[in-house]
Amino acid sequence: MKRIDFLKTTAMASTSLPFMQLNALGKLNKELKTTHKMPMMFVGHGTPLNAILDNNFSRKWKELGNQLETPQAILVISAHWITNKVTKVTAMKSPKTIHDFGGFPDELFQQQYPAPGAPEMSKITADILQHKTAVVEDFEWGLDHGTWAILKPMFPKADVPVYQLSVDYSQPATFHYELGKELNKLRKKGVLIIGSGNIVHNLSKLRNGIPAYDWTKEFDSIIAKYIDDRNFNGVVNFQKLGHLAKIAHPTYDHFLPLLYTLGAMDKKDEITYFNDSFDLGAISMRSLLFQ
Repeated sequence: MKRIDFLKTTAMASTSLPFMQLNALGKLNKELKTTHKMPMMFVGHGTPLNAILDNNFSRKWKELGNQLETPQAILVISAHWITNKVTKVTAMKSPKTIHDFGGFPDELFQQQYPAPGAPEMSKITADILQHKTAVVEDFEWGLDHGTWAILKPMFPKADVPVYQLSVDYSQPATFHYELGKELNKLRKKGVLIIGSGNIVHNLSKLRNGIPAYDWTKEFDSIIAKYIDDRNFNGVVNFQKLGHLAKIAHPTYDHFLPLLYTLGAMDKKDEITYFNDSFDLGAISMRSLLFQ
């Protein structure tokens, strides 16, 4: 499984423009109908093949899609949209399906997820985040496999508007956690927030047919204990785990989406785990539902 360089987005030609007229957007934000609080998820997405396989992971995603209230829009913070020194949000009406992987069967490359975009909600999201960082609208990205691979089983009709927020890899972990706190406001505007990554993710150690490595289980267990204890500072400061953190995440792009969801939770949220198992030795599929 060959991964495309996670910083490739910084070298792509872009026609992105900064959001303007934030005062007007702020008014639109306030006028948008308030709903009851939507649930939220962090999903361990694992291999892109989960999008087309009938396995425990994809069956649980399908089950959740059947159980959850249909949102007005879905915001995904995916480990596969990494930017550098900028935070972007997709703002197109019809996002393309991105096949950002290599070495898989042709069937996977034929998959499409033609969900509409959410340009208005993108602008509202930018307005909400302006107190923490400038957000730039993007018309080049689309929906990467960290998004469509889990939404295809979860919402197979692709009729719910979907947009993505990028992960600025130049920023410290606290930045992502603090952005999550601002995103909490979207949960009462009908938005289902999903962080998509993995609590353990080391591509160089992947092996078929082997149990999880001891270090995979150890890192996953420590992070789960932090979450159970509501010790989110421990999660944010995961790099203090030293060598264990480095082997669990040689690059920690797959860990950062978890911080957005922990930041966006309410004190009264109950957290339940699903798909809390391992895959290919070095991937934790542990996922969280906040309600």
